[in-house]
Amino acid sequence: MNSSPDRGRQTVRSYKAKAVEPISLLAKPDRESALETAGYNVFNLQSKDVYMDLLTDSGTGTMSDRQWAALQQGDESYAGSRSFQRLQKSVQDVMGFEHVVPTHQGRGAENVLYGVLVSEGETVLNNTHFDTTRAHIAAQGADPVDCPLTTSASTRFNGDMDLDRARNTVDKIGHELVPVIVLTITNNSMAGQPVSIQNTRDVAAFAAEINATFVIDACRFAENAAFVKRHEDEFTDATVAEIAREQLSYADAITMSGKKDALANIGGFAAMNDRTLFERAKQRATLYEGFPTYGGLAGRDLHAMAVGLREAVTSEYVFDRIDQVAELGGLLRNAGLPVYEPFGGHAVYANANELYHHIPRSEFPGQRLVCELYREGGVRTVELGQFAFPGTDRPDFVRFALPRRTYFREHLEHVAQTARRVISAADSTVGLTVTETPGMPELRHFSARLEPVSNAVESTAD
Repeated sequence: MNSSPDRGRQTVRSYKAKAVEPISLLAKPDRESALETAGYNVFNLQSKDVYMDLLTDSGTGTMSDRQWAALQQGDESYAGSRSFQRLQKSVQDVMGFEHVVPTHQGRGAENVLYGVLVSEGETVLNNTHFDTTRAHIAAQGADPVDCPLTTSASTRFNGDMDLDRARNTVDKIGHELVPVIVLTITNNSMAGQPVSIQNTRDVAAFAAEINATFVIDACRFAENAAFVKRHEDEFTDATVAEIAREQLSYADAITMSGKKDALANIGGFAAMNDRTLFERAKQRATLYEGFPTYGGLAGRDLHAMAVGLREAVTSEYVFDRIDQVAELGGLLRNAGLPVYEPFGGHAVYANANELYHHIPRSEFPGQRLVCELYREGGVRTVELGQFAFPGTDRPDFVRFALPRRTYFREHLEHVAQTARRVISAADSTVGLTVTETPGMPELRHFSARLEPVSNAVESTAD
C-alpha cells in the first residue's frame, strides 16, 4: 500500500467484505420490457431488476461492523433516548454544533429548517440548489436562485458560489428579501464539485453583511474536506476531521442527510448553535418528524448514524471513497463517454448533450442516456438536467453515484463496458417525450413517465 500522510492516497480498498448480497443481470429482452413498464423512468424500476445501482449514494452504502454493533445498542425510548445523546455528542465533536434536531432523512431537515427561516415572496441563494432543497424553498412560496461559478471560472473548487452573481441578485431585490444563503458541500448539482474554505469564509461574510442566516448543506462535508486537504494549500497539514470542523464553523446552521456522510441507511438532522433557532426548529420537528429525541427514527438508527459520523472523517475511509469515484471516472473517460472533469466526491457526471448532440434538449438526451445504460447493462443512473430541473440552463448531466464501501473494480469495469456499447449506438438513438407528469415540476423526475419520440410520433399518426 502506498499511503501518503499529506495526500492520503492509497492503492487498495481500506475495507474487506464481511457480508454479501447476491445480484444478477437480467437478460436484455427482460431489461427492455422492464424499462418500458417503468415508463422509461428508472425510479419506477424494481431493484431486483437492477444489476449495478448507481441511482444515488443516499442510504445505499454498506455500514461498518461497528455500525451494525451500534444497532444492537439502540435505545428505543420515546423521550430522552441515550441513542439521541450519542448522536448529539458525535455532532458536537465532529461538526461543532451544540443543538441537534434529528429527522427521518435530509429532506426532513430541510423542511424543519427552511420552514422556520423562509417565507412567501422571499429569495434563497445557493451555489446550486439540489432537487429537494429547491422544492422545499418553492413550497414555502420563495424563489430558489442558483449562483454557481461561470464555466470560464474553472478551478479545482468548481463548486464554489459566485459571489458576484449573489450580490447582483441582492442588489436587484433588496437584502430584506434574502433571509437565507445556502452553500451545498460538495455541490451535488454542479457535478459533485467541492467548495473551498476560502469561498465558505467569503459567503459567511456576505451573509453577515446582509443579515442573512448562513446554512451549509453538509450532506457530503467529509468528502469536501478531503478535497480541501488535497488542493487548498492552507490545509495541507491539517487532518480531514480538523478541516471539516473549520469549514462548518462558519455556518449558522446545517442540514444533514445521514444517508451520505454519516454512512447510514436512514436518518438526518438539522444542527445549529443559536438557542432561539433551535427552539423554533424543534417545535416544527415535533409536528412533522416526531419527538425531538427521536425525530422519526428508531433509536438503533440514531446510534448507527452517530458511529458513522466519526468514521466519515477518518483519512482511511474518505480518501478511499473519493479515489474510487475517480477510478470510475477514468474508466468511463477511457471508454469514450464525455465526463465532467475534474471528478467530484460522490459521483461521476456524464454530459449527454455531447454524446447525443443530435437530440434536442426538449427531448431529454440525459434521460435517454440513463435508459440506454440500463438497457445495455442493467446499470441504473440518474438524470440531473432538463428532465430533473425543468426550466434551468444546466447541462444534461447523467450522474453515476457510487454507494459507499459497496462495489469493487470488477463492478466499475462492467459500467465502463456498458458505456462503450451505449456509445457505439449513439448516432441512432432517439429522444424521449413526457407522457405523464406530477403537479410539482421540481419533483417531476421521481415519478413522470416517458416514451421514445418515434413511438409518440407513430401514436399521433395513428
